[in-house]
Amino acid sequence: MADIVNLRHVRKQKARLEKEHTADQNRALHGRTRAEKERDRMTADRSERFVAGHRREPSGGDSEQ
Repeated sequence: MADIVNLRHVRKQKARLEKEHTADQNRALHGRTRAEKERDRMTADRSERFVAGHRREPSGGDSEQ
């Protein structure tokens, strides 16, 4: 004889698999977590401050012409 299957459980399992598939697609699309984005932003800010701190300022007189 065949096994008895509760269709409600089958529908719920199918819905879970579809949600998981959608979540995988979104992860691939959007890629990074908030922590990774924040870390990259902080690294970029730190390097920009470093470069800005070592930048030579132009002298007051531009009479080299």
